[in-house]
Amino acid sequence: MLSLGFVPMVSLGGVDDCAEAAGKLDTNRRNLFDGSGTITEFNEREKAFEAKFKQDQEFKFKVTARRNKLLGLWAAEKLGLSGDAAEAYAKEVVRADFEEPGDDDVLRKVVGDFKAKSVDVSEHLVRKHMDELMETAAEQIGV
Repeated sequence: MLSLGFVPMVSLGGVDDCAEAAGKLDTNRRNLFDGSGTITEFNEREKAFEAKFKQDQEFKFKVTARRNKLLGLWAAEKLGLSGDAAEAYAKEVVRADFEEPGDDDVLRKVVGDFKAKSVDVSEHLVRKHMDELMETAAEQIGV
């Protein structure tokens, strides 16, 4: 008996045995790549994971944007803004998040605006409020 890779053990007894083994090998290869074998199942799982990842990223983006708007409204109140001015400030805070990855750009904007207007709120308090608002935003968006 001689081992030929994918073919388990082929007898050197005759041409018919080799032809039969080659046919089985060919069938196995077709099953893997024609959509009727495990490659298709793997591709479907991969697509499902990609779709879930995309959905999670979209949700995270929406929650973060909502959190930033809520933070902006909170900060606007501390800055003495109301009505349209408060809404405009909240939009500025949301836009600030697009400057760089992470929350530091939003934190810098709000803390900087507080310092510019002599509002006595620490960076630690702003960050803590950001964390609390993230939970509120997730609830509002719908976890």
